[in-house]
Amino acid sequence: MASLRKANAYSRRHVVPFTRVSKKKQKSYIKVVPPQKIVKFSMGEGKLYNTGKLPHVLKVVSTDSVQLRHNALESCRQFINKKLDKDLAGQYFFKVVPYPHHIQRENKMLTGAGADRMQTGMQLSFGKSMGKAAILKPGSEVFVIALATPKGVVIARHVINQIKPKLPGRTKVLYEFKAQ
Repeated sequence: MASLRKANAYSRRHVVPFTRVSKKKQKSYIKVVPPQKIVKFSMGEGKLYNTGKLPHVLKVVSTDSVQLRHNALESCRQFINKKLDKDLAGQYFFKVVPYPHHIQRENKMLTGAGADRMQTGMQLSFGKSMGKAAILKPGSEVFVIALATPKGVVIARHVINQIKPKLPGRTKVLYEFKAQ
């Protein structure tokens, strides 16, 4: 069964050219675009956030230049939303900021007996699309969590510390208080 490559095969690599998807099929370098794994980008009480009733804002910010895969973003999103909904139901707003648009490719190499007759090595090795990634630069926001109380900030910081191992590169948490 084929599985995903380890994330560090892509996370600190430079962005590869020729990943354009065009409306015209002939001009498209990538013929097949993998489906988006992220289901929702904003969760919680958006109306409370827009009216300013959630003054405590935590932002998870990348400190490295890194590619963040869409399956890593989705697993973090599910975990954070589940924990916040359990502990702070109706008192938070959570948003996934980056949109994964960069298409990652893989030139699959076979190993074992007889593999030399089935592949061409690096000849015409454009690769097949196998996933999407968001390209983050230092200072890019990854997640934004708005909360109603200081107690919620403590809970959200604990949840963020639990998801940090799922993210490539280093991140830091910024706190803002927006007075009403």
